[in-house]
Amino acid sequence: MRIMTADRYHHGDLPNALRRAAAEVIAERGLGAFSLREVARRAGVSHTAPAHHFGDVRGLLTSLAAEGFQALHATTSAAAAEHPNPIEQLQAIGVAYISLARSHPGHCAVMYRVDVIDRDDPTLTAAMASAYDLLERTLQQLIDREQLGIGIDDATWMCWSAMQGLVQLEDSIAAINAGKGQEPVATSDLVRRFTTIIVGGMRAPGPGRRAGPPHRT
Repeated sequence: MRIMTADRYHHGDLPNALRRAAAEVIAERGLGAFSLREVARRAGVSHTAPAHHFGDVRGLLTSLAAEGFQALHATTSAAAAEHPNPIEQLQAIGVAYISLARSHPGHCAVMYRVDVIDRDDPTLTAAMASAYDLLERTLQQLIDREQLGIGIDDATWMCWSAMQGLVQLEDSIAAINAGKGQEPVATSDLVRRFTTIIVGGMRAPGPGRRAGPPHRT
């Protein structure tokens, strides 16, 4: 799925134009300065148009979050499909996840904000499930391939947390790294390092866990 980023409103495309304008406002001003009136102004339509299509601010932001998760699923699916190995798929998913968050900050700002969106909205829940299921299926392939003794929920939550954490902290990591006089680290390299650590931890035996077979290359 491609999130629309170009022209203003065209006839028959008003919901997309409003979501696009909403993403722009959030990216430039933050949620604290968000208003339906400003969204309408940027879309070039009546100030009543956003309420007509989405009901209220919460409705518009929920739709924007759903669009973000739909794009996340499409982007990460395409990235994972380029690799046959589940570890390489995990790395590709991580890079695509962070790239999407960087290129669409307005969407990313609301996707996990339970206070401003309706988490029970069926379109949103379906989009979230699709994005989550891709990561879960990839990890299940890895667990099955290496007969790892870790639960699929724990593995998926850990990897999702690492990806979202890197979205939030990559700039701080870069600043700390620069303060130490070290060379910048590319996002893809950070994801590779994190994946290596996470997969290594999954392979390591622990209390109540069986050791998997030797790693197969």
